Amino acid sequence: MKDYDINTGTLAIIPIDENSTRIVEVDNDFIVMENSMKIIDKSCKYFGSSYNGRLAGTKNMIGVNYKAPIVIEDSKSIIFFPISSPRLNECLWISFKNIESYERVVNENKTLVKFNSGYTLTLPISHFSFSNQLLRSSRLENVLNLRKNRL
Repeated sequence: MKDYDINTGTLAIIPIDENSTRIVEVDNDFIVMENSMKIIDKSCKYFGSSYNGRLAGTKNMIGVNYKAPIVIEDSKSIIFFPISSPRLNECLWISFKNIESYERVVNENKTLVKFNSGYTLTLPISHFSFSNQLLRSSRLENVLNLRKNRL
């Protein structure tokens, strides 16, 4: 597949190399022939902004710009967060809304994530850092909802 837009069923965006990305959805798993940042940016643009615009929005709303969660689409609160610096080719992106639970992988600096669909994924991120990314995403969603409700 060459073209992909993030949707409510997207669970994870996992880079394979500079030109291909594994997409994990609720009931599908496939390869897209684009790098993960192009998929993120293109999906943001599909919903009316760009990655840089969404990053600026996150900074404005919650004051975070390093490893910042990104609102891909705001009416359905599609929020993704990186597990490392988005500047790195190997940066994975995780759907905030689709996480059911997570736990520390014993004796490893990894986190096991269980999604609402039952799919599990072991990520190369510490439990503490993953918790922090969830907290940031939750704060972003909360501020976004408060602002929408004021309208």
